[in-house]
Amino acid sequence: KCPLLAGPAANSGCPEIKAEDKAVLDLAMRNVQFESGSAKLLASSSQILNQIAEILKRYPGFKLQIDGYTDNQGNAFANQQLSENRAKACYDFLASKGIDKSLMSYKGYGETNPIADNKTAQGRQKNRRVTFTLSPK
Repeated sequence: KCPLLAGPAANSGCPEIKAEDKAVLDLAMRNVQFESGSAKLLASSSQILNQIAEILKRYPGFKLQIDGYTDNQGNAFANQQLSENRAKACYDFLASKGIDKSLMSYKGYGETNPIADNKTAQGRQKNRRVTFTLSPK
């Protein structure tokens, strides 16, 4: 699957992403935070996003998909827009750190694909997230 990159057969010939880098991408889902009801990144998100930028620099043959999600509170259309805007805010942040925009894409999914129960505050908190998926070009 990756004719221009060397990797093990067990990974379809593509390079493997180191476990510690996967852990940072997973941690980002919980640590990228925004102002309430807004796509404005909180300053506390900079550290994890800077780590993602460094990871991207270590994997030049890869691209990053950024996906935004919300909980089910409020208007579904507004949630769709908010999820898209939050994913784009991460995209813009990474681009400002020198990451080539052609190596990234973003999409908002609104309140679809919850990972927890929206009936509780804790569940809604988990559903308000941005995910980062690194894959070969």
